[in-house]
Amino acid sequence: MPLLLFALELGVRLGMEKRVRWGAVAIGVFYIAAGALHFVATQLYLRAMPGYLPAPRPLVLVSGAAEIAGGIGVMLPSTRRAAAWGLVLLLVAVFPANVWMAMHPERFAEIPQWALWARLPLQVPLIWWAWRFTKTEPQV
Repeated sequence: MPLLLFALELGVRLGMEKRVRWGAVAIGVFYIAAGALHFVATQLYLRAMPGYLPAPRPLVLVSGAAEIAGGIGVMLPSTRRAAAWGLVLLLVAVFPANVWMAMHPERFAEIPQWALWARLPLQVPLIWWAWRFTKTEPQV
């Protein structure tokens, strides 16, 4: 909750347009929380790493840090477009891990198999959501 209040206050102080501010806060908080989970639930993310990738732990932590940086960056008007492009690229880069999870459900007994497969098409709206913030801001 403090993160959400900070983000909203930042948007008000920077004079961001209300629609853009709420959207930027929503996506920012979403990716900050998602990135933090890489550090809190590292073992789950390690199981999601495809076996052919080297150095799984550093990759998990770097991708978590990238999500946090993207979440913060997308809330700031001066870095929003670059951060949004970074999130789009990150979502594309981690897609193979989502496929790996779906193809190896035995590694994720606590997650229903249908949910592992449902994650794959959900990447499309997540990419679209981030892509929307790559556009030039409306003038107010």
